[in-house]
Amino acid sequence: MGRPKQFDPDAAVEHAMDVFWRKGYARTTPQDLVDAIGIGKGSLYNTFGSKHALFEQALRRYRDGQALVLMEMLEESGPVKARLRKTLRFLAEMDLADPDRRGCMAVNTAAELAGTDQVATELVQRMFARTEDAFCTLIEEGQRSGEIAAERDPAALGSLLLNTLVGLRLMARVAESPDRLVRVIDAAVDSL
Repeated sequence: MGRPKQFDPDAAVEHAMDVFWRKGYARTTPQDLVDAIGIGKGSLYNTFGSKHALFEQALRRYRDGQALVLMEMLEESGPVKARLRKTLRFLAEMDLADPDRRGCMAVNTAAELAGTDQVATELVQRMFARTEDAFCTLIEEGQRSGEIAAERDPAALGSLLLNTLVGLRLMARVAESPDRLVRVIDAAVDSL
């Protein structure tokens, strides 16, 4: 009979997510992971198989947590533009308040691994598609309520908002103040 695991794999994925989010995939070493998780390399590989397999789990964990927050905020009651502005400002403020200025793990992964890591690229593509679909649904709601002109293309506006969000999350990594981010948010929402 094997020895019972001396750590919680779910907590290990959470700790690994923090390391990958802060350092990126390439700069994260197996030693960084075992230090963060508090296990030996053998346990790391026996449990997760590889650094990349653990990264995939961490990226999925990030996706699930971030998607939940975003969807809940977009689905609140009230005017569409107000909800959108509130959501974008919340994400920008969250990024600015992070002492490590990690930004968005999905955006960081796209910048680092797109085109070189098929699994990571597909995970990020699906995250972006889910976010874009949520924005498109919000735009359609705004059109039904008369808040957004009916002749506007919801898919195009959803893409515009996704692009705005990706840019905001990247800009927040180096912003000295929230002023520029607020201007971008206001201009994007007002353009609808």
